Amino acid sequence: MDTTVEKELWKGNEAVAEAAIRAGCKCFFGYPITPQNEIPEYMSAHLPEAGGVFIQSESELAAINMVYGAAASGVRAMTSSSSPGISLKQEGISAMCSGELPGVVVNMMRGGPGLGTIQPSQCDYFQATRGGGNGDYRTIVLAPCDIQEAVDMTQEAFDLADIYRMPVMILGDGMIGQMMEPIVWHDIPKRELPSKDWCASGRKGRDHSNFITSLRIDAPDSEEFNRHLEAKYKTIAEKETRWVEKDTDGCEIIIAAYGTPSRIALSAAEELEAKGVKVGLFRPQTVWPFPSERLAELAAQPSVKAILVVEMSLGQMVEDVQLAVKGLKPVRFYGRVGGMVPSVEEIAEEAEKILQEVR
Repeated sequence: MDTTVEKELWKGNEAVAEAAIRAGCKCFFGYPITPQNEIPEYMSAHLPEAGGVFIQSESELAAINMVYGAAASGVRAMTSSSSPGISLKQEGISAMCSGELPGVVVNMMRGGPGLGTIQPSQCDYFQATRGGGNGDYRTIVLAPCDIQEAVDMTQEAFDLADIYRMPVMILGDGMIGQMMEPIVWHDIPKRELPSKDWCASGRKGRDHSNFITSLRIDAPDSEEFNRHLEAKYKTIAEKETRWVEKDTDGCEIIIAAYGTPSRIALSAAEELEAKGVKVGLFRPQTVWPFPSERLAELAAQPSVKAILVVEMSLGQMVEDVQLAVKGLKPVRFYGRVGGMVPSVEEIAEEAEKILQEVR
């Protein structure tokens, strides 16, 4: 029997859109912005063919509020944008968290601040992991490093959103959206999903009307609800934290990176290994919840002299690494910004320089 797995060549943005359709997305609302435009373009052509609804909204604000409305009716809904467009969606994302509404938000990051550049970046880490809107809320944030992960994570994101009744963000950079790679379409393990008996889809089959709101005037009621969210986020941190590590046992230095830079860091680690330097790679797949406990365990190894964080930003994930390590070992940072991408040679050189200082 021929067990060869057939691979297909896909562009990142189009693959994400197709993955959403395969996951049962029935509504997409978005507004054009580079470098994610192929997502709404693909959705406009193929989502109606799958029985779904595509609407190019008049603005990013309108798009996220349309997602709110569709999610409230119980259907799987999604939006996508890039950096400044995601900024405009933050009020709606906060409202979805307060209304406990599931949805998927894709951010193919570009350089900033402001309108910035159309080149790739990772400068929205704070916005994604801390929440750019108001209130004590979180979103699950998945950080793919290649198109295969982007496809798999997009499909699972809809299940995670339904299970925990909250928005889930796919945090990619412009390179993931624009590059082409071979991928395999395979079945994503199905999660047991809760009933959507909370949705505002009419009174058929029940004797009451469901009411969804983000407004809670009474202070004790508001505190009780926030404690409910706190407990939910604790459960997510316990059950959904994910990471990948390579050659971390007995290493001298750990390179921590996510997304596309983690692939460049892997090549740098392999280059250093060829020189006899023991390098471990630590890659968060969820940047919220952040895999703090595991990173702290790795940093506590006697062999580890330092942690190097590599990002396409001025240093944002580095703060989560510092919080995780808690001063156990020196944490250093190397980043490129404004759409510039760190090279294998730059990362390797920085790691060697740090080891010379701390040995």
